[in-house]
Amino acid sequence: MNTYFVSDFHLGLPFLDPRAREEKVVRFFNSIQSTASDIYLLGDIFDFWFEYKTVVPRGFVRFLGKLAALSDAGVRVHFLAGNHDAWAKEYLTEECGVEVIHGSRTLTIGGKNFFLAHGDYLGSRSATEKILHRIFHNRIIQKLFGSLHPRWGVGFGHLWSRHSRAAKGIAVPFRGEAENLYLFALQHSGNNAIDYFIFGHRHTPIAMQLPTGAQLVILSDWITDSTYVVFDGEQVRVERF
Repeated sequence: MNTYFVSDFHLGLPFLDPRAREEKVVRFFNSIQSTASDIYLLGDIFDFWFEYKTVVPRGFVRFLGKLAALSDAGVRVHFLAGNHDAWAKEYLTEECGVEVIHGSRTLTIGGKNFFLAHGDYLGSRSATEKILHRIFHNRIIQKLFGSLHPRWGVGFGHLWSRHSRAAKGIAVPFRGEAENLYLFALQHSGNNAIDYFIFGHRHTPIAMQLPTGAQLVILSDWITDSTYVVFDGEQVRVERF
């Protein structure tokens, strides 16, 4: 059985036929269901997701149904929240059987050590990024936002996300040895026995070996590209769907 890693579906983003993108993701899950023991979703699966006490955002019916079907079939699905879906809580666990993880995860599979994260909070960041991260993860601010009527709260969330994507573009160029994720992996691998670092967030597919011998993989998004990682117990492969 294989372990799969994938990120940045950005479901709900109204670019390039969002319904077709959701259907493509479901087809991908269908194609790996019989060979998957675990699937790790490395963040920004939704372009915006916020769980109110009794309400979740509209849409994603095919995707959420497939998550539940995977769980019912015995496939373990793990969701590492990204910066667009940092507010995921109990719904995905209780309704779809998905393990929700906030932050990074280190695990060992087949004798290989993996470090997994979405990647938005790793390495040095600008003052603006640090402030936004603190705001988005502040529990008081989350409760205040949750007090808004979903019509306004979800609407604002989608507006913010679309503005961010329009301002920054879809893909962010990889900066080589100056890249934050590269520098983080290089430093972390020097102090820890990590064989593979797998991240999302940058929307630019990268697979390279660090001077320490560890492998760095950055997944692309599923807006313009569709990469994923599969580990068969012996080797890691980066593939496209």
